[in-house]
Amino acid sequence: MQTAANVLVGLLAALHVYILVLEMFLWERRQGRELSGFDADMARATAALAGNQGLYNGFLAAGLIWGLIVSDPTGFRVQVFFTICVTVAGLYGGLTANRRILFVQALPGAVTLAVVLAAG
Repeated sequence: MQTAANVLVGLLAALHVYILVLEMFLWERRQGRELSGFDADMARATAALAGNQGLYNGFLAAGLIWGLIVSDPTGFRVQVFFTICVTVAGLYGGLTANRRILFVQALPGAVTLAVVLAAG
C-alpha cells in the first residue's frame, strides 16, 4: 500500500508541475488557451493572474515531492497536509472557477489522500 501511495503522490506532484508550466509559461500559447478556453486577447489580459496560480501549483508540487523524500513520520504528515491542500484548492476552484477542476485536481487529490491515509 505504501508503494501505491508514493506512486500516487508522485503522479499528483507531476500533475501540478505540468499545471505550473501551462499557467506560467504557456498561458498565451495554444496549450494554455485550450486549458482556459480563452482567446488570445483574454489570455494576454489574464497572463499575470495565471502565472500567479501556476506558482501556487508549483508550491503544491514542491510540498508533495518533499513528502516523498523526507523520512517518516514527517514524510507521511507532509503528504497528508499537501494532499489536503490539493483537494481543498481543487474543490474551491471547481466551485468558483470551472467545474472541470473538480475532476482534474480535487478528485485525484482526494483519492491520493485516501491511499496515503490507508498506507499510513
